[in-house]
Amino acid sequence: MSHVHHVEQFHGLPAFTFPPYAHPGDMPDADAVAWRLHCGPYPTDEDSGSCWKRFTESVDLGRIRALIFGSPWYGNDGGSSPDALIGLRSRFTALEAIFLGDLEDEEGMISMIGQGGVVELLEAFPGLRELAMRGGDDLEFPVTGHAGLRVLRVESGGLPPEAAAQIAAADLPSLERLELWLGDEDYGGGTTAEDLAPLLTGAGKPALRHLGLQNSPVQDELAAALASAPVVGGLTSLSLSMGTLGDEGAEALLQGQPLTHLRELDLSHHFLSQDMMLRLWTELEPHGVRVNLTGRQPEEDDDDPDEEESGRYIAVSE
Repeated sequence: MSHVHHVEQFHGLPAFTFPPYAHPGDMPDADAVAWRLHCGPYPTDEDSGSCWKRFTESVDLGRIRALIFGSPWYGNDGGSSPDALIGLRSRFTALEAIFLGDLEDEEGMISMIGQGGVVELLEAFPGLRELAMRGGDDLEFPVTGHAGLRVLRVESGGLPPEAAAQIAAADLPSLERLELWLGDEDYGGGTTAEDLAPLLTGAGKPALRHLGLQNSPVQDELAAALASAPVVGGLTSLSLSMGTLGDEGAEALLQGQPLTHLRELDLSHHFLSQDMMLRLWTELEPHGVRVNLTGRQPEEDDDDPDEEESGRYIAVSE
């Protein structure tokens, strides 16, 4: 299942779709919005080349802070590389944030949205502070990292384990927020705690304050690994939302290292019992930890002991 929609805000700015055949005088200031480039799904719609040409000729590129790329730059045909943007990098002098693959459910299956060219994009924009991606097919991430990146988010129904391992090992000294939707093995995912080992040690990401390891069918395994992971000590918020978290994973968190330094623990979309939910609230919230337990999913069918995971599902796959 999947419930993804166009972003309404990005990099602290309202998203504004660059309109077709717009008069420059009718558009907002270049630095006041996150510009969304989206040409529509039909053959009669404007093609990406024409849209890009109009955009670069009618907006002050030197003041743009954030860009969002939708269709047809990205889609079920494997997506696109951001070559056009890289080619004009000398004109985007104020660019701080890029969102790649802003497609809704009906526009493209999330596991099939390609993300080639990310390595080149990071090299072309050393001043980039935020990078968000929807999809992950063909994604490669440089282990040499990026000195200035503060926020990295990858939304996927099946993030390739190789890409997740590269991100885990990347040198990102300024990174403050990392959010990975790991996804299902049936759609290209399958990331394990072992793949994320460098990240769990805290190596290469000394500024990290928020970590999201989300949308995973092995959420209990990830919770158990985080229970003793050094990276947790430096966080102010932790998310294990959108996955198959059950009582086993929550028990590991409660029995592991103290979590009372966190401001927020997001476990939404979970398979916890009522008793475990009460324990989490009772043990953490008196210490000022906001525990998000919304989205409790139906209890598993206990009739067949050999089908322990059969009733659990992640929030976003297809």
